[in-house]
Amino acid sequence: MERRRAILDAAEALLGEQGYEAATLKAIGERAGIPTASVYHYFSDRHEVDTELMRDHVREMDALISTELATPGPRTLRDAVEGVIDLMRDFFRRRPSCVELWFAMGHRALEELVRSFDESQADRFWHFLVGRRLIAADTPQLVVRLAWAAGYQLFEVAFRNTPGGDDEVIEEARRLVAAYLSSYAADADR
Repeated sequence: MERRRAILDAAEALLGEQGYEAATLKAIGERAGIPTASVYHYFSDRHEVDTELMRDHVREMDALISTELATPGPRTLRDAVEGVIDLMRDFFRRRPSCVELWFAMGHRALEELVRSFDESQADRFWHFLVGRRLIAADTPQLVVRLAWAAGYQLFEVAFRNTPGGDDEVIEEARRLVAAYLSSYAADADR
């Protein structure tokens, strides 16, 4: 377990410092102080390392979003949108390796993890918004899935060329998602 964790930690460091292309199994093994041949005892290939690291990131983000949505606030739709967007922005800034994997889409397993995460979080957010009466109870789940997808695309733009995320693009993501969802606000808020 220690060697497996050392390999994942080395991969995370290399991804964050040097980017996706630099985090080869050879470089990861060297960084972890483990011969490349030994790395194969723990992971069959680079994609397996990426997938395991992404699973760690997804679990951590899931827990953070759960905590965010379990708090007594937010009081408004805009607060809810900003809370989730800011949480994801801050996570990506703390975990540049996650950004490399999230948007690199190097292989099917990563794509599936991101797609599954996005769908489950969009559905969770829909339940939250309806439960807090921030959007109308008859709002289709598709609406929040589309809002989440739009936010995802804008995050990709924000982080594509700016390691910490372009603040202007992130602000526009907040505005776009909040404005779209507000068109489904509960009757009292329309």
